[in-house]
Amino acid sequence: MGVQGKSCGPCTMCCKSLVIDHFKKDAGILCTHCKLQAGCQIYETRPQICRDFECDWLMERTIPQTLRPDKVGTILMEDDETDQYQAVVDPSTPLAWRNPLMFKFLVSKAKEGKTVIAKSGLKSWRIYASGEWAPWSD
Repeated sequence: MGVQGKSCGPCTMCCKSLVIDHFKKDAGILCTHCKLQAGCQIYETRPQICRDFECDWLMERTIPQTLRPDKVGTILMEDDETDQYQAVVDPSTPLAWRNPLMFKFLVSKAKEGKTVIAKSGLKSWRIYASGEWAPWSD
């Protein structure tokens, strides 16, 4: 459940862009249980990993409607293990995070002191508070 006024709606970005080990699904491949514009076909019985995932757009009231993942091609999320703020995109559109609205938002997160990383498959970029960005490796 997201904040009031927000829902996944027709967005299925997480079903395509994220790795889902439970289904042996790589980034950039649409989950076999997902129908575009319709969502998860096994929603009531989906695995726990899918139940637990909530993108930051859905959960944060301060992130505007214009940054809904399917509108900008980017999923926003905090990585608790690395303490990174991540912008994850579909490998078929590796620079979607450069959308001007999204990039401005990511720079603002960097200005808050967060380590901001854009990820596309195995490629990653660090976004800095100055607005610069560069390839990143962990």
